[in-house]
Amino acid sequence: MGAQLRVYKRRIRSVTATKKITKAMEMISAARIGKAQRAVAASAPYADELTRAVTAVATRSNAKHPLTTENPNAERAAVLLITADRGLAGGYSSNAIKASLTLTERLRGEGKDVVTYIVGRKGLSYYTFRNLAVGNSWTGFSDKPTYGDAKTVAAELIEAFTAEDGGVDELHVVSTEFVSMLTQDAVEARLLPLKLDEVQLSDQTPAKSEIFPLYDFEPSAEGVLDALLPRYVESRIYNALLQSAASEHAARRRAMKSATDNAGELIKSLTRLANSARQAEITQEISEIVGGANALADASRGSE
Repeated sequence: MGAQLRVYKRRIRSVTATKKITKAMEMISAARIGKAQRAVAASAPYADELTRAVTAVATRSNAKHPLTTENPNAERAAVLLITADRGLAGGYSSNAIKASLTLTERLRGEGKDVVTYIVGRKGLSYYTFRNLAVGNSWTGFSDKPTYGDAKTVAAELIEAFTAEDGGVDELHVVSTEFVSMLTQDAVEARLLPLKLDEVQLSDQTPAKSEIFPLYDFEPSAEGVLDALLPRYVESRIYNALLQSAASEHAARRRAMKSATDNAGELIKSLTRLANSARQAEITQEISEIVGGANALADASRGSE
């Protein structure tokens, strides 16, 4: 019985240590959610104004640009998948991966070859373990992305889109949208070629509904698009990275809170079992003492 009690005590110490770790991770994620949300809000004005500018140039001129011209015979598509670098975030990465695989199957059903680009070690590990082809990958910044990271990712994707030989005809992004502390949805959107009727601002107001003044473009509308559209792609990818980072922290906080609560319940259960084992041990010792005393008393009466 003593050995069983030692086992319970050892498990209680182990679960208590785990609970301290999960509680600390929960608090860290809770603190980082606020920073991530502020970063998303801070990026919105720039993205909105850039969206207005791109929409104005593209709709108020007759300029043709590779990033806005749709190929009716599209054969290849690129999918950018944004996942986490670390685990312990519930279904955050797996939901994004599932959405990416669903999108890939749909694109292949349309007769298109799909090239997958990945942000985050979790997505890369999934594809590598299953020997799935990956165009390129970036890791190390999923929980705290910068505009430089978005620019690096966007540069290669734009290069693949504008390449004459071996390029792609479409660019899709699969990320996680931060809805609330309890809800984060895996979403996909076509980034290129740009669909002007789908361009929206951060407040979900369609950009095409705005009234634009007359514009003169210098040096030309094509030159302005050459400068603006890459910035537009970078801002969209940056926003997706920030939304995904906020979602990752929220998912990790929720997962760690659940783990902490479960650890607390397990400690209570183990404590009850340990108390029962200790009570049983004490009862057995008392029974042995009483039995020994009775045996001595019987032996004494027999000797008399």
